[in-house]
Amino acid sequence: MTEKRTLSSEEISKIVDGLNPIDHKQMELLAKMPPGKRIYPSLRASAMIRAGLRTAFKRKFPNLSPSEINMKILEYLTFMDGKYGHA
Repeated sequence: MTEKRTLSSEEISKIVDGLNPIDHKQMELLAKMPPGKRIYPSLRASAMIRAGLRTAFKRKFPNLSPSEINMKILEYLTFMDGKYGHA
């Protein structure tokens, strides 16, 4: 196991270089929302991703039933979660 060490500002810059800048307006809007509603944007994004996958799988596998398409989506998201740690 490697020892922890403090990163230099140059090393930190290399890590964060290329990341999207913080959307301060979005952060303010989320901060003003009650905690229970802060999850809504994530849920909407998740639904949009699943809808896109459903459309793609329907085109790729036109003979599958809606249940089989849903299983393909679940299989894909499970694979992505295992490979990248997120779906």
